[in-house]
Amino acid sequence: MAMVDTTSPSAFQTANPHALAVILDASETRSIMASEDIFDLKGMKLWARNQPVTADLQRKLMDRALQRPLETCLMVEDGVTVQTLKERLSSRVRQHPTLAALLGPQEDRLIKAMGQVRLHSVVQLLLSACESARPATFEHSVDAMALAGALQATAGGDDTAVARAMTAGLLHDIGEMYLAPTHGEGDAANNLDIDTFRQLVVHPHIGQLLLSQLTDYPKEVVRAVAEHHERLDGSGYPHRLKADGISPLGRLLAVTEETLAALRQPGAGLAQASVALRVVPAEFDERHAGTVVGAARRAAQLVAHLSDQELHARLDSLDSNLAIALERLEGLIEDTPSPASLRQAVMLGHHLVKRLRDGWNASGLWSTDGIEGEDAAEAETVCAALQARLEAIERSVRLTAGQGLSEDEQETLDQLCAIIIDHAPTGEVA
Repeated sequence: MAMVDTTSPSAFQTANPHALAVILDASETRSIMASEDIFDLKGMKLWARNQPVTADLQRKLMDRALQRPLETCLMVEDGVTVQTLKERLSSRVRQHPTLAALLGPQEDRLIKAMGQVRLHSVVQLLLSACESARPATFEHSVDAMALAGALQATAGGDDTAVARAMTAGLLHDIGEMYLAPTHGEGDAANNLDIDTFRQLVVHPHIGQLLLSQLTDYPKEVVRAVAEHHERLDGSGYPHRLKADGISPLGRLLAVTEETLAALRQPGAGLAQASVALRVVPAEFDERHAGTVVGAARRAAQLVAHLSDQELHARLDSLDSNLAIALERLEGLIEDTPSPASLRQAVMLGHHLVKRLRDGWNASGLWSTDGIEGEDAAEAETVCAALQARLEAIERSVRLTAGQGLSEDEQETLDQLCAIIIDHAPTGEVA
């Protein structure tokens, strides 16, 4: 599976096949051409300046190291502009009622701040190609741009700070262009096996490399792109940063990403996003998460789908299962042999399940007395959120353990993951 070599100082010396495929796909409907002659390292001219991009370019670039990264040698004449982004932002406010509750109050500020958003030629190329070839990913980037700006504006940032947040939101997933389209994070919660998930988790680092090596965006923006999946409690990726190790803009992007991930689920609204941001204590920046939580409280009330008896049974089962899982994980810590990566995976699993248990205890839902109406509906949402988190923990544990384990070590890892998944709450809430 071809990917960017993230250990190389010249990670973009050869054309990434996935990014190139997106560019070629977009070239069928957009005017993309070489902005300069393209040479390989030996000085052989591969493509002429002003020559339109065609499928033949892919053949000529195959396994060729280039004098300059391909992304810096191409331009799009009819690509995404700041004006088209403004139009898309306004369109999303009108067409997406859930997002409108967050964006609407700040729409004028966002449009004004867009005047300070700058599209580097490399970014314009990639965003334009993405809009044509991966429209869902492009739409997510626009939503992230708008929501990040709204969160910054609500927190009291000036137009420059809002524009910087919008830029970071727009660029946060640009690293996904360098992965196969089946590895997009839109499917991460439901469809990705661990091998595919290993590919996905590097996209923040790829985005950081791209922006730092091929563009001149502020370091604050580049760093935030690398941090948008990190969490304050150290449970995020790719570097498991904690607390002050995550920049203020990175914290804002983390709330942006989690909110949009929750809203991506079928039938989800702000209430689901609010629960996702609160289900584990101290996982997200309280100031920015509070903006989403406040909007959820002002939105339409949740409706319960389970009977009182069904809900109470599920809550009782969840309370018991989390306690059992934590107890079994504590026992596994003492019995787990080397290698270090496996012990680290066991410790991580225990830490993250304990964090879930702490959140569960703080919610008060372990006491089912008097839960009814909107409280019952939120309890259902919490159950669904906890199930999703346990599945995410299982993937993180497997990722931490790594590959190349012996048969006995793999059996221990499978036992650990079974403890986590077998004690997830069962059943789905509509």
